[in-house]
Amino acid sequence: MSILNNVAVSSNQNSATCRHFIGFHQRGSRCRRISAAVAWPERGRRWGEKVCDSAAMDGCGGGNNQEAGGTVGTIETRNFPAVRTAALATESLRRGVAELKSEAPALSSGIIRLQVPIQQRIQAIDWLSSQPHLLPRTFFSGRSRPTDSSAHNISNGSHSFNHRHLLGVAGVGSAVVFRRLHCFSYNDWASIKRFLSKKCPLIRAYGGIRFDSRANISPEWEPFGSFYFMVPQVEFDEFEENSMLAATVAWDHACSWTWENAVESLQSTIEQVSSNNVNLQKDPPQIPILSYTHVPGKTFWERAVDRALQEIDGSNSELTKVVLARSTQIVTGVDIDPVTCIACFQKEGNNSYQFCVQPSNAHAFIGNTPERLFHREGLDIKSDALAATRARGRSAIEDIKIEHDLFSNPKEDLEFSIVREAIKKKLEASLIYSLALLPFCFLLAVCDAVVVEPYKSVRKLPRIQHLYAQLTGRLRSEEDEFEILSMLHPTPAVCGWPTEEARDFIAETEVFDRGMYAGPVGWFGGGESEFAVGIRSALVKRGLGALIYAGTGIVKGSNPSSEWDELELKISQISRSLELEVVQEPN
Repeated sequence: MSILNNVAVSSNQNSATCRHFIGFHQRGSRCRRISAAVAWPERGRRWGEKVCDSAAMDGCGGGNNQEAGGTVGTIETRNFPAVRTAALATESLRRGVAELKSEAPALSSGIIRLQVPIQQRIQAIDWLSSQPHLLPRTFFSGRSRPTDSSAHNISNGSHSFNHRHLLGVAGVGSAVVFRRLHCFSYNDWASIKRFLSKKCPLIRAYGGIRFDSRANISPEWEPFGSFYFMVPQVEFDEFEENSMLAATVAWDHACSWTWENAVESLQSTIEQVSSNNVNLQKDPPQIPILSYTHVPGKTFWERAVDRALQEIDGSNSELTKVVLARSTQIVTGVDIDPVTCIACFQKEGNNSYQFCVQPSNAHAFIGNTPERLFHREGLDIKSDALAATRARGRSAIEDIKIEHDLFSNPKEDLEFSIVREAIKKKLEASLIYSLALLPFCFLLAVCDAVVVEPYKSVRKLPRIQHLYAQLTGRLRSEEDEFEILSMLHPTPAVCGWPTEEARDFIAETEVFDRGMYAGPVGWFGGGESEFAVGIRSALVKRGLGALIYAGTGIVKGSNPSSEWDELELKISQISRSLELEVVQEPN
């Protein structure tokens, strides 16, 4: 008997658990594909209530304009001559932005990126550390160096910039921001894609989505909304051999944001940008912790695990796995700089994604996650199955013994198999289609030729190791990107299985707001997109402290005490990399 039940997408649009529904709608002489998210009612929030940033264009504010499909009037990249230093690049961009004032675009909407190549490699995190802290900030670095040299090249004289050899991106300010309180929907995705094009691969929207949009949004997560994406106004790109500084201006009369608004806002931001390049110290800051509090505490946690095990063993329950999480609030003696944290994460190796999402005047959501949700390039899709955890050994011999125990342990194999098979089923899931005026529906798989390779292996990180598999497939259409995102999130690695049963159990049991912890974090591009799973993460407060998140999968055979120890191991990935020093025992 299979570990999993068949994955099916409900055609009942009124169902409280229906993630999305896809069909064709006759419009004029064409069939137009539509996909409306059927979101769960938000607790304590007015449906459709928006969260907008007055300092940037609200990209979701165009009303029916987005539903008409298509892109904005123009999407353009302008290349400037290469320069030797970041300071010269900043001056070149300032002149270029000033000259935009004299332009009068004929189109009512568009996005233009001005970019200046720099003839040396400068780390994006170093550039970000020099920039104003009150502006919206974003950072994203890939899990490993790309090796494919067949990608699109951006040429500037004798210098070539391969966008797939982009190692890290840092941005400040928002040319356009996408943020709402309702569940991330197809129309929201389409609003973002309006500003993106394959011809301009470095114009991207960076951000993240909440783990569960049904849950109340706690005060610390309010600036992020249910989802938050931004196209940076000023962006620093780190390549393998060189760098690039860019500025982006976006306008759309349908969003009540004119060319004049956009240029004035960009000019204000770029005048605040520092032209100094500081080599950020990568040494751990040794921050003293004055106190820390686990939510839930150990007693409540063990009760929750026992209840989960009873549910899993119950004859009337379909639940086979549920992931329970913990939030640890730390109070520190000095401010924690989120950029310094990311620099410390990067020092530990290139097997993880480092990220930062920070809206204007808000806390910073940062992380060092090894788990890929998906990477799409054209029609090709990749996803990861990552589950089960062990510490690394203190010696090579001990490390091999721990690896063998991880690989052969029945409980860990069960947890990992649930994750791998569920992701495979989701990629192969059939979606329900209907044609207007015809009395029947038909099914099509969203992803063809799904391959699992390796089927089961061990992924080693600097401090811990996991069971791992990679899944690849091919989409029928690039527009199915939204469906892949909706289907894959949340994975059984961070939620459980079956998804809805596990999500409901989490909502009934956990007593804190996960926010974007365990949610999708990454970027959308014109022909390529990539999202990681926001684990090994923390919400760094503006002030003295942070919230550090960790979770563990509960399956048949789990032990509450051992699962608590796994939480401690996972949280140590952040505390040890920063050399946080505990001054007082936990509350």
